[in-house]
This record gives sequence, structure tokens and C-alpha cells, in this order.
Amino acid sequence: MRSPKARIAAAPRERFDAAGRRVLLVCVAGGFTTLLDQSVLNTSIPALRESLHAQPAHLQWIVAGYSLAFGLALIPGGRLGDVRGRKWFFVTGLALFTLVSLVSATATTPGVLIAARLLQGVGAGLVNSQMIGTLQDVFDGQLRARALGMYAVTGGLAFALGPPIGGAVLAAVGPEHGWRLTFLLNVPFGLATVALAVRHLPRPRPSARHADLDLVGLLLVAALTLALMLPFVQPPGWSGWLAFAAAAVLLLGALAWWQRRYARAGGHPLIHPALTRSAPYALGTATAMAQFGSSLAAGLVLTMFLQDGLGLSPMGAALVALPSALAMGVASALAWRVVQRFGRRTVTAGMTGSALVMLASGLVAHWAPAAVLPWLLALLQLCGGASIGLMSATNQAYVLRHAPAEAAGVSGAILQMAQRIAAAVSVSALSGVYLRQTAGGGGHRSAYLATSAVCAAVAALAVLASVFAGRAAARGATGEPVAVSRGRTPVR
Repeated sequence: MRSPKARIAAAPRERFDAAGRRVLLVCVAGGFTTLLDQSVLNTSIPALRESLHAQPAHLQWIVAGYSLAFGLALIPGGRLGDVRGRKWFFVTGLALFTLVSLVSATATTPGVLIAARLLQGVGAGLVNSQMIGTLQDVFDGQLRARALGMYAVTGGLAFALGPPIGGAVLAAVGPEHGWRLTFLLNVPFGLATVALAVRHLPRPRPSARHADLDLVGLLLVAALTLALMLPFVQPPGWSGWLAFAAAAVLLLGALAWWQRRYARAGGHPLIHPALTRSAPYALGTATAMAQFGSSLAAGLVLTMFLQDGLGLSPMGAALVALPSALAMGVASALAWRVVQRFGRRTVTAGMTGSALVMLASGLVAHWAPAAVLPWLLALLQLCGGASIGLMSATNQAYVLRHAPAEAAGVSGAILQMAQRIAAAVSVSALSGVYLRQTAGGGGHRSAYLATSAVCAAVAALAVLASVFAGRAAARGATGEPVAVSRGRTPVR
């Protein structure tokens, strides 16, 4: 008789039915449209600055305000989807994002563009908070893991493909109109996805058991998100940092107190008790935070090094990073096979590979000749993309296994918001490290080695969190079995 592991490894591959493929297409299209926007815009910043005569503070809000509003909308959007149904919040968010893209494209002052970017972020957060919940509602077992994997790799591809797309648009029509066209690219994709969502997303299925919204909890979470992210959008002085840190601690304590009080009064708190009691959920979320923050920071610093240190054009720098996106796509498509064979160790192995690639990139950049350095870095990007492709969606699937069905939207939103906060902190801190090193006369190679070592250290923290998450799950920390329906094979 075969062991359980052997039976899992021998399980046949399940296939999405026609309705499932349509739902998956809508979710992937919505994610790609909203996530591509940010990475395309980064290439257009110099042209936008000249056209609108924008000051550095304006640029900071144009770029980072989108992420701030995105993060603020995630948990309220997830809660609304859990309570009222997801379809029409998805449609509303994407329609808002698409229409405001027109305002961004036609803006004539920095203030108008900042306001439009904030509204775009709200729309994008509302859309993305519905997608994970929708995929959890529609799919189970192996199909759920594969669907979440496709959604996760969509984000990676959007971030990687954005710079070449933006560079191509600017080269084709010139900087004066090119930055406006990058916003207009959202419109046809957004309108098509709205039409598909209206037709193919499942009808809203609100929760009759959990019909209260916990408005106080929503306000406290919004205030906590602002306290955590706003300092990195508009860095204050030392007194400002201390004030924001104190506010975050107080708001976190107030949120914990309110959630207990609300539950004792018979309500259903915003953050489901099963999430706060689950060590695998908390540790898996920590893994995702460290992975997301270190990966985005490493990608940003690599782009700065390639352009400022090696003198590559924006298109040339984007082509060095492109193998990462391609490898991530292939690895994510194959990850389910690896998971069936090796289980949760796939997450730890993939994260270990990513940490080693970050460290190797810094060492290679420090020592290799300039003539071959872009090729070596592209090869390392290929390895790094494969590592992230194996672990990112797999970790997400393991984390969300510990969320009850009635909190599917909020659990996914908390995971995404945690990643957004990690990205804001890592990108701000590590880009600052790189710029200070180069300004101090240390040279671009030394600066890139230093920041790569820090990114590798953060990725190593993700490795540790992944190991502890696996041990907690093995001990049955939540006492929760994996849900299996209609004979589908769960990821173990």
C-alpha cells in the first residue's frame, strides 16, 4: 500500500471547467490592469515632471499616493465583499480605476494628477480585495492553489513588463504625450474587464451569518494603515517618525481592545478570531511580507544600479530584469507539481534560493567586469524569478488555508496590505541606503553590494518564518483540517 505522500504525488492533474476559466480570466485581467499601472508610470516620471513642472514633493505623492490609497482600500473592500458579496464591488472598483485613468491622462497640474492617483488607488484596492476572496469562493484544493498561483504571478509579470512597455510608448510617441498615453493604456483593458466581470463573475453571495461591518474596526484599521505607510510616502523629521511610531502602537492596542470588546458584545469583529489565533497564518504572512519587501526593493535598486552605475538606458535596464518575469511565470505554472512532491518545503527552498540570488547579485556586481555584468545579472534574475515563482503563490495558498470561508476577503486583504506596508518600508529604506552610499563617494558597485546584502538578510528572515510556519502547521496549531470538496486534491 502506498504512503499518503505517494498517493498525493500520483494524484491526477485537475482541470478548470469553462465557468472556472472565465472567472479566472476576469480576476487575472483585473489584477494585471491595476498592477501594471504603477510599474509603467515609474518609467514616465522624468517626462511627467518636465511636462507638469512638478516638484519633488508632487512626484512623491504621484508615485506613492497610489500605493497608500491602494493599501487603505484593501481591508474595507475585503470586509464589504465578505458581507455584501464581491461581484459589484469588483465592478465598481475597476470602473472607478478606469474612468479616473482618463483624468490622469488629461491632467494639466500636479494637484489634479495627485487627486486622480489617489482615486485610482482606491479603485485598485477595491478590485484586488475582491479577487482573492472570489478565487477562494469558486475553487477548492489543487485548483484553488493553481488559481491563486496564476493571480500571484500576474502581479510579478505586471511589475516586470511595465518598464519595457512604458519605455516603448515613450520612444514611439515622445515624452510630451507618451506619459499621458501610459495612463490611457488602462482604459481599453479596464472597460473590457468590466464587461467580462458583469457577465462572468458569480452572483453576489453575502454572508447571512456575519452581516455586521464593524465600522469602528474599519476606521481603526484605516488609521493604523495611515500611521504605518504615510511616513514612507512623505518622510518626516525624527520627531515625526517618533510621533507616527507612537500613534501606530496606540492604534494597534486600540484595535486589539476593540476587537475583543466587539466579540464579547455578540458582534463579528473585522479580524476573524481564527486569524489572530493561527500561528501558520501569522508566520506565513510574515514570510510574504519579507519576500515581497525584499524582492521589490532589490528590483528597484537593481534598476538604479543599471542606469546610474552602468549607464544603461531604461529599456536596457528593463531587459536585464525581464528574465525574472519569464522565469517566474514558468515556475509558477509548474509549482503545483513541486508542491505535490515536496509539500511546504517548497516555500522554504524557493525563499532560500531568492536570498542567495540577492547576495550573489551584489557580489557579482562588485567584482565582475562591466562588459559582462549585465549578462551575469540577467542570468541571476532568471534564477531569482524561478525561486520566487515556486514559493510566492505556494505560500499564499498555505496562508489562506487557515482563513474561514466567511473571512476569505478580509484574510486576503490583510495579506496584501501587509505586503504593501513591507514594500513601502523596504523600498524607502533600501533606496535611501543606496543613494546615501553613492552620495558618500562609496561608488555604485559598493552601494549595490551593501543594499543587496541587506535585501538578502530580509529574505533570510522570510526563510526562518517559513520554517516556523511549517512547524506550527505540523503541530496542528489551528486544529483545522484542509477543506476538500467534490473529490479535489488539497495541497499538503
